[in-house]
Amino acid sequence: MPSYAIVTNDLQVAAATLNEERKRAVAAFLPRQKALLDGLRALDVPVIHLQLVVSDDDPRNATTPDELRYTRGSAGVRLLDETLAESDLVIEKPKDSGFFETTLDETLKKLGVDTVIISGMQAQICVQTTAADAHFRGYRVVIPTDCIVSSNPEDTKQALKWMSEYFATLLPSDEIEQLVRAGRDE
Repeated sequence: MPSYAIVTNDLQVAAATLNEERKRAVAAFLPRQKALLDGLRALDVPVIHLQLVVSDDDPRNATTPDELRYTRGSAGVRLLDETLAESDLVIEKPKDSGFFETTLDETLKKLGVDTVIISGMQAQICVQTTAADAHFRGYRVVIPTDCIVSSNPEDTKQALKWMSEYFATLLPSDEIEQLVRAGRDE
């Protein structure tokens, strides 16, 4: 029987409010993301949020407003309230992939997870690199096609194509809940 966890990428104020295109994309995807998180929590699937946190001396900070910064304590680094629950785990990451210099792999192993559901922002960057790194570490990877987003829909389309051709199972979020339920009934 598969053991699942959902891993979100960059559900943060700075990522959600970067520009008007991103705000529109996030407004469209966030209700489905929230529904998937709530549905999986109800099935006792661990929820792990990857939170991008960069160092204070990152050169981008000099010209970036506080609400768009990813530094500890900034307005932008905060996770979106509507995606959080008390039972969720949060793992800070310094770069795009959730596995780079983090405790994600160790956490997944402690939880006995063999299948990761990866969602969140910037399909072609953080979602794709985290998913690839999960695959390289031996995890099965499932991508909820309606719970990843980029400012440019073409970027999302290309990321989905690459991941599906290389290593990932792509499903709409409602089918992922069914997959988890069915795995428990085996």
